[in-house]
Amino acid sequence: MGFHEFSSPYDWSRIAAYKRTAKAAFGGMIDLSVGSPVDPVPDSVRKALAVAANDPNAYGYPATAGTADLRAAIAEWFSAARNVDLQAIHADVVPTVGSKEGVALMASLLHFGEDDVVVQPKVSYPTYEIGTQLAGAQVLKVDDVADVASWRNVPGVKAVWVNSPCNPTGEVYSAERMAGIVAAAREIGAVVLSDECYALMQWRGATNSADDDPLQSTPCALRSDVCAGSAEGVLVLYSLSKQSNMAGYRTAFIAGDESLIASMSAYRKQIGQIIPGPVQAAMAAGLRDLESVKVQHARYRERLGVLVSALRAYGYCTDMPDGALYVWVRAKSGDCWTDMEQLAKIGIIASPGEFYGAPECLRFSATASDEAIASAAERLVR
Repeated sequence: MGFHEFSSPYDWSRIAAYKRTAKAAFGGMIDLSVGSPVDPVPDSVRKALAVAANDPNAYGYPATAGTADLRAAIAEWFSAARNVDLQAIHADVVPTVGSKEGVALMASLLHFGEDDVVVQPKVSYPTYEIGTQLAGAQVLKVDDVADVASWRNVPGVKAVWVNSPCNPTGEVYSAERMAGIVAAAREIGAVVLSDECYALMQWRGATNSADDDPLQSTPCALRSDVCAGSAEGVLVLYSLSKQSNMAGYRTAFIAGDESLIASMSAYRKQIGQIIPGPVQAAMAAGLRDLESVKVQHARYRERLGVLVSALRAYGYCTDMPDGALYVWVRAKSGDCWTDMEQLAKIGIIASPGEFYGAPECLRFSATASDEAIASAAERLVR
């Protein structure tokens, strides 16, 4: 049957008119809508890419499962940054061509269909729903997936999406709440799909000091105290797009349940969902360069602080998010599109909350340059 139809309000062409207004504003447009990195790719990554440009893994077909070096780098990263021993919990890994591809194909590669239900937060990244729709499965949106009573007894539940830190809200789940989700999902034979792409971008207790350590990261679904020492029924997604500014490299991976990873890898090989060989070498370098991650973490912490202060001055009720790279606010007018129109008049473009399931909210991204954030702040405080 192929891919099924999908429907979603997640359509960036809907903000084109607001961008035209913003471009005509004094000083031009400042786009805080899309979470696309603007900072340099680490030197270590660029050097690794160049060195590998004529490796056998470049002129020959690369491995779907990743080179031995990349797989080792992923295991090292889990140990250093997530306090997870993949071997001890019998977890496997497979690289993906960016995390969005991994999310969008997840329900299909897990063979979900018409009678299957995939649980997700009501306010969330739109591709969770789109991926479920593409597989022909049913979407169940709940206020809080950690409230397991809202989905545990629903017939047909096959998977539960978890996103911590959350895009767009910045919410971070404790290890105890994540462990509760894993335990409840196992009781009914469902898979936990944990999107942890912002795992190293946490701000709880941040002191705006160079001593802040991003490796004191948010709880991982594969951490032993969360998964009870076993990767069974748990899949974690991670991306280097934000930690290493590698969005254009399309470098991400899925880690977890060995049997599920083996099946997904076999299908991925047949459809050619493979990271190019030189990019695999660059990805391994990015995972090992934790000093560059710390530098990027400090940049985002500073930008978020400036943005939060300016949005407060403009009249939004907001605080520093617990995690991720966005400031999530309730629209002053009560409607995201009305606020979008007013912000566009001073040249600022936010992301409408309707895209994420909350039309009464807006999302402001800190993935803009220092200069852009400072200019936006100046306009907001006038």
